[in-house]
Amino acid sequence: MPQAIAETIFDIFYLGFAILAGVTMLRKGKTPLVRKAGLMTALLGGGDSFHLLPRAYALWTTGLEANAAALGMGKFITSITMTVFYLILYYIWRDRYQVKDRNSLTKIMWGLSALRIALCLLPQNRWLEYRQPLQYGILRNIPFAVIGAIIIVIYAQETQKNDDKALRFLPAAVALSFGFYLPVVLFSGTFPLVGILMIPKTLAYVWIVLMFWKLSRAPQNL
Repeated sequence: MPQAIAETIFDIFYLGFAILAGVTMLRKGKTPLVRKAGLMTALLGGGDSFHLLPRAYALWTTGLEANAAALGMGKFITSITMTVFYLILYYIWRDRYQVKDRNSLTKIMWGLSALRIALCLLPQNRWLEYRQPLQYGILRNIPFAVIGAIIIVIYAQETQKNDDKALRFLPAAVALSFGFYLPVVLFSGTFPLVGILMIPKTLAYVWIVLMFWKLSRAPQNL
């Protein structure tokens, strides 16, 4: 019961913040960059809700294993939406720093995103089962990790070169999100307590959203 209470409270605040911030930026954003950030943030909250809401329901009722199908489908949807999240974050980078070339990098990002989604669609993932094969969890996250590494590098380069104080910590936030997420992929099946790292991983995403929220409220930084 304490776990159900703690997770539910956390999820309500997180999902409420992400969806409200995303919709607000999407509707009221005065620049394409802010509207992209709004879409990205709303997608983050909306996608995560497919996983977190069934998890909260499971914790309050018959348990996680009894609700494996709903949890697995939510995890599948979140895997897709998070891929799109980073693709939008890439286009925000292009807008923010007025990148007009780097077309080969754009093709790489689209290729990795398509590969990640294709791997998520494989039936061997066995999304609807409680215990899913580790090898496919690793396989589908390889292109995702490469996407994350690219985002970290390109934002680190441009924020430093342009002295971008508004987004200077974005590479660190993305690095932290992957740093907390990958051990869960690798070890949660053997050591369930590792799953607690999903909380700081989520907080890293909240940090990213806060950066763009502050950016949207300070027109001089756009």
